[in-house]
Amino acid sequence: MTQEAPITFFTKQRRIYPRRVWGRYRKLKWVSMVTLLAIYYLTPWLRWDRGPHAPDQAILIDMPGRRGYFFGLEIWPQEVYYLAGILILAAVGLFFVTSLFGRVWCGYACPQTVWTDLFVWVERIVQGDRNARMKLDQSPLTFEKLWKKGLTHAVWLAIGLVTGGAWVFYFNDAPTLFDQIRHFDVPWSVGGWIVALTGSTYLMAGYAREQVCTYMCPYARFQSAMFDKDTLIISYDKDRGEPRSHHKAGESWEGRGHCIDCNSCVVVCPMGIDIRNGLQMECIACGLCVDACNNVMDKVGLPQGLIRYDTEKNYEARLSAPPPLGGGRLKLIRPRTVYYTVILAAVGGLMLLGLLTRTSLELSVMHDRNPLFVQLSDGHIRNTYTIKILNKTHDDRIYALSVQGLPDAALRIEAAGAVEPEHIPVFADNVGEFRVMISALPDPAAPRRDLDFIVQDIQSHEAYTHRSIFVSGN
Repeated sequence: MTQEAPITFFTKQRRIYPRRVWGRYRKLKWVSMVTLLAIYYLTPWLRWDRGPHAPDQAILIDMPGRRGYFFGLEIWPQEVYYLAGILILAAVGLFFVTSLFGRVWCGYACPQTVWTDLFVWVERIVQGDRNARMKLDQSPLTFEKLWKKGLTHAVWLAIGLVTGGAWVFYFNDAPTLFDQIRHFDVPWSVGGWIVALTGSTYLMAGYAREQVCTYMCPYARFQSAMFDKDTLIISYDKDRGEPRSHHKAGESWEGRGHCIDCNSCVVVCPMGIDIRNGLQMECIACGLCVDACNNVMDKVGLPQGLIRYDTEKNYEARLSAPPPLGGGRLKLIRPRTVYYTVILAAVGGLMLLGLLTRTSLELSVMHDRNPLFVQLSDGHIRNTYTIKILNKTHDDRIYALSVQGLPDAALRIEAAGAVEPEHIPVFADNVGEFRVMISALPDPAAPRRDLDFIVQDIQSHEAYTHRSIFVSGN
């Protein structure tokens, strides 16, 4: 009587040792990685002249000043809808690209992929390629293992430190913060973020790796909803490859498939999957299995493309008709891509319209609620308002305030010092807050009347209008 094996519900995560491969898509990944890392690390050092009273960093999120600077564009907290628009464009743009080319974002541009590629490259330089790394991990603790592992983790931590430091540069003036770091005079708030980002980069790219894509990232779970039969995906040509078997030089290909079951496509995959089993949730469409298979096909004298980027519709067409009638083209215009294009155009158009009509002056008006009005001894009715004049320029400005729609209205500003409606000073990049009292004779027929507050820049003559009400009765 044989004893049954115990049932286990959890297994230890199998470590993946991707083997080095060279080819068209590996080159493309290198170009993408170097370009994206260069943009990330160097962008905080770009300068942009905004005048003497504004920061000169091209991209800066100024949290204390509550500003966002993006080259010539300056975003205020009141304009958070621009941020919402950017996020919508990014999300729909990702959906659009996914519907066309599958998960190319995951394979070439996702930060997790980029930094994991960089960490694996360091690991390969120090410890060797796949077999050498596997042998090193299985070997007992020796001096060689100690220094190789120690050097690998030291370089990883250094990359994480540079990564965390570069991130906080986006929220601080880069040269100033770098000088503080150089002299070990970093504020605790900034230092804490650097330490946290260093640790997260080290853990995510050094240890978690493919587990982030499989278990943490939600994109893998719903990306199939954006696929259709015209989406470009990594596919294995079963009709050509099966039945698979090992091959020796000089053997005939009669009665067998072109897949020689060498597992090259499996050992180069950073996700550790076998693409011959069909498209899987873990596949990030990096194309490394395509390079590996093409290299093997070249060695055995067979045409490339056993594993390739292709669409399901093209594959079905080739089964029913030989090339060139059997497909091979990527259909760009289809209902799904049209919908995404319309959304992108609409949101982008609204943002562009907002930028083109954007003013350097804004006015907000809040009517006092308690009390809504006060009756004066001479019979006039007085309403009190809190107004805020937003000066988006980098220079001190003088504004004039007036009201329209209320005949014989008297306007007075209550402020520290003498502030006249025709001469209201507001500092550069600031919000001027004032209490305004308006008095007028009551109108029994209209206890609530509309009126317009108009504020005008004395220098540029730019004006902004805000509608409110004047209350003279219940």
